[in-house]
Amino acid sequence: MMLRLTTLVAAALLLVGCAESRSDSADDYLLVSAAVSLSGPLEIVAGEFEQMFGTRVELNFAGSNTLATQLIAGVEADVFLSADERQMTRVETAGLVEASTRTDLFSNQLVVVVPTDRMGVVSNVSDLSTSRVGRIAIGDPDAVPAGVYARRYLQFAGVWESVRSKVVLTRDVRAVLAAVETGNVDAGFVYRTDLALVDRATMVFAVPTVGRPEIRYPGAVLTLARGRPAARRFLDFLGEPVTRRIFETAGFIVLARGTDHAR
Repeated sequence: MMLRLTTLVAAALLLVGCAESRSDSADDYLLVSAAVSLSGPLEIVAGEFEQMFGTRVELNFAGSNTLATQLIAGVEADVFLSADERQMTRVETAGLVEASTRTDLFSNQLVVVVPTDRMGVVSNVSDLSTSRVGRIAIGDPDAVPAGVYARRYLQFAGVWESVRSKVVLTRDVRAVLAAVETGNVDAGFVYRTDLALVDRATMVFAVPTVGRPEIRYPGAVLTLARGRPAARRFLDFLGEPVTRRIFETAGFIVLARGTDHAR
């Protein structure tokens, strides 16, 4: 994996290296608030951005709802990368987003995981309704994007009413993983990109990407960064073909360029 990422980074340097000069002293620091599920590939990309443009990137990772609340409360950031459109819209409605920069960058896929010692209990969504499954962990759908997507899928599959009494709400996807791996629940909904973190859990099925839920990771430059070239440069950097391959290698679904948020 690291060899592949190193190769991709080297190619990115060749592709983009001469396109921009190093940033000046007034543009040498960038604050990026990003959904925690982006952490692995984004740390790699941020490091390469620093080397290429001389702009130090500080990454603030948390759940998208937490980040949106922070930004609305006045926490500073130049770029916001959310795991769903609702949280980005909250920030935009507060007047903190440069609307012309908002664009959908990546998608993901929900999967259902179970403790490794309970394999065979669940193989499809209908199995979640059976008496063999007592507790199902999802992120809180009133706040956590993965929970929003999970509830939407269960509703779309027609099983939400039969499983809602079994649902255990968590603060984020990492808490879902912890609940499954400790055996405190029988199943949980996480992102496919989270599987790299799993030691004592097994994926039993993936939620189809065709139809619902439609997972979108929008990004935007914030109004605090108005006039700062580094913010727009960083968002553009996420769209470079080889840079996007880093996210693809991490399991993300890369969206075609031009998938700007429609209003």
